[in-house]
Amino acid sequence: MDEQYSQCSPCPVEFTVNMVGGKYKLVILHKLSIHGVRRFNELRKDFPNITHRTLTRQLRELESDRLINRRVYSEIPPKVEYSLSETGKSLYPIFLQIEKWGLDYMQNIQNSVRQ
Repeated sequence: MDEQYSQCSPCPVEFTVNMVGGKYKLVILHKLSIHGVRRFNELRKDFPNITHRTLTRQLRELESDRLINRRVYSEIPPKVEYSLSETGKSLYPIFLQIEKWGLDYMQNIQNSVRQ
């Protein structure tokens, strides 16, 4: 059965990595999980090295994958807000685990340097 599954369906890990992979997608999702709603320029400030084009592309892909919501207000200048969709919110426990792992690993590195 496992062999048949792997031949007919994509690997769930590969599927997920394709959705959240990329240099900024996971950290964009994490920022939105912390702040709730962010405007485009707020996200640009969160990632000073990201280009306008790259951020736009990453946000469009996340929206296309239904991980974030994009809300456009009809005003001048245009106002656009991004937030996690319900599907995106379901990633929150994973963010906590990644954050914990990162903190633990950083602490291990610090401890090994001190010794």
